Amino acid sequence: MTAATTTLPPQQLSARVGFFQGISQMFTLAWRSTVSVKHEPKQLADISFQPIIFTLLFTFVFGGAISGDRHAYLQFMIPGMLVMSMLFATINVGIGLNTDLSQGVFDRFRSLPIARWAPLAGRIIGDQFKQVWSVLLVVGVGLLLGFRPEKGFLGVLAAGLLLLVFAIAFSWVPTLVGVAADQAEKVQVFAFAVILPLNFVSGVFAPVESMPSWLQAFADVSPVAILLKACRGLMNGGAAVTSSVIWSLVWAAVIAIVFGALSVRALKKRI
Repeated sequence: MTAATTTLPPQQLSARVGFFQGISQMFTLAWRSTVSVKHEPKQLADISFQPIIFTLLFTFVFGGAISGDRHAYLQFMIPGMLVMSMLFATINVGIGLNTDLSQGVFDRFRSLPIARWAPLAGRIIGDQFKQVWSVLLVVGVGLLLGFRPEKGFLGVLAAGLLLLVFAIAFSWVPTLVGVAADQAEKVQVFAFAVILPLNFVSGVFAPVESMPSWLQAFADVSPVAILLKACRGLMNGGAAVTSSVIWSLVWAAVIAIVFGALSVRALKKRI
């Protein structure tokens, strides 16, 4: 008499990762990105020195010429500096992702049972620490120079939260560039070829009313100009603040959906 032997089939890993599992993995990878700042403080160098230099330069060189008074110009320029610093800080996402791809980090991620979008979203969420630092730095320098937001602390807080939401969405743009580019230097070229002109045209440092009519028409629909109008309204008051905030959030959703999908697709092709 022989005993029957039962062989259990080997368990298979699921080919798909659940949404909430992906969220957990995203925050784990975000923590990895945030902790790297502790070991490499130089990551904060660009987003620290650039806003300070630009704020001092434009305040003392162009403030009197544009607004007639340095303090009046600070009320106009500080919200714009916050927007510009936010956009430039997102470039670090693209550079970091490109470096990880070049060094084979994503090859190791590929072998793990994690959501394919988690490393991209994790890098974006982790870099929001740098965005908060940038906002605090610009507002701090502005206060030292004489900036006094008419809506007080709550206005600055509301504008800062709106900037963070938009930063998370816009970060998908340099993410796509970082995944598609073969060198990190090309991501920096994107910053100066696209983001810098976009800031100037949107009225960060000078009113758009003095620009040609075709540039004014572009500024009316530019997501950066709309975000800038919302931040100025939240910090200093003004008409149509609610409309500008809503359209800023709409633009953020559109940018995140479109460039998020393109980034994940580009990552799949590259690895």
